[in-house]
Amino acid sequence: MTLPRHVGVSLSSSLERGQRVFVAGLSSESALLREELIQNPEKAADVEFTCVQLPGIDSTDYLAFHPESRTRAFFMTPSVREGMRRNRTLLHPLDYSGIASHLWAADPFDCAIGQFTPPDRNGWCHPGMSVDFLPLVWKRAKRRIGHLNPGLPRIASSFRVHISELDVVVERDAPLLMVSSPEPTVAAQLIAAFAANLILDGDTLQFGIGSVMPALAQALSSHRSLRIHSGMVSSFVETMWRSGSLSPDELIVAGVVFGDEAFYKSAGVLERLKLEDVRTTHGLGTVSAIERFVAINGAVEVDLFGQTNSERSDGSLMAGAGGLPAFAQATQLSHDSQFLICLPSTARNGKVSRIVPSLGAHGLCTVPRHLAGTIITEYGVAKLRDLSMEERAGALISIAHPDHRPSLSTAWEVIRRKL
Repeated sequence: MTLPRHVGVSLSSSLERGQRVFVAGLSSESALLREELIQNPEKAADVEFTCVQLPGIDSTDYLAFHPESRTRAFFMTPSVREGMRRNRTLLHPLDYSGIASHLWAADPFDCAIGQFTPPDRNGWCHPGMSVDFLPLVWKRAKRRIGHLNPGLPRIASSFRVHISELDVVVERDAPLLMVSSPEPTVAAQLIAAFAANLILDGDTLQFGIGSVMPALAQALSSHRSLRIHSGMVSSFVETMWRSGSLSPDELIVAGVVFGDEAFYKSAGVLERLKLEDVRTTHGLGTVSAIERFVAINGAVEVDLFGQTNSERSDGSLMAGAGGLPAFAQATQLSHDSQFLICLPSTARNGKVSRIVPSLGAHGLCTVPRHLAGTIITEYGVAKLRDLSMEERAGALISIAHPDHRPSLSTAWEVIRRKL
């Protein structure tokens, strides 16, 4: 077996001023790299870090290590917001498919840093719990650096790295990124019940993030032969596995796995998982070819035209487009697929309706009206795809909170007269 050129040195040993470095994010985030840069911040000086991080999940702030470090990002986080104010961060307004194209076409990175399992007897290292974007930059990177973490579960993956490919290797235990499932609210449970009624035995499901997802996993307990093809999965999948709602003969396909320690040790679920990069999990051709595909996601607000905003609240960016545009397009190409947007009817203790007359200056259109699917609140279901504009507005007003329906009806009358 051919060994790496540098074994036992630090992950940050190859970092130099002026470099562009890609670091694996999400559940492949390396706590060891973070620890090294805290102890030796000069290694981050004048280094530009590119990483796909989600708000509320990733914890490494690459701007905090050194005042001269810089970042490129694709989702708004508190660190990114501060970095933009200080002209140290560039935020790319891309969805997952756009991020993939951007990284694929980018100049080779000076370094790519990933977290992997130690090699098996044939020298292959597996990428732990995330393969979404790293494969797009790995082969072309000028130096490839591996943190081999014995604590990582060895999950089947279309992407793996031979030990001989690595220029620098450090094998050391480090904490895994832990993400607990949110406790479902009453509204989330009601929304999940409506969504479950739209899902049939044998459907293939995609899950987004939010409290509706664990509630939906519980609501699907009596379903059978369900499949999963998703950008990400979390510990709610174990709920489905234990209830028997998942097909025992089909792989669970995902790009990223989130969970707590108990879930990461759940052998029954992990043995059914296969990790694929974003070109498969979000590829338009791949997803549109899946029969009876059901995409389930959340949003900030939906307007009476059916436009969905999942990124901006009260003028502030909260996240990014993520996989919504890809799944909206893919489901529209198949007559038997569904695109579900699940959201509570109100925010701020009922003061603000999340069904709005039209997306205004404080919102962003993540999914345009021509890709609208089905909207679900705790008050019901609005299937928009085949409805006229007038029918859409009526259907959406009917699932808004009762306190906001009169003002929405009045607003729609004003909009109608100006169409």
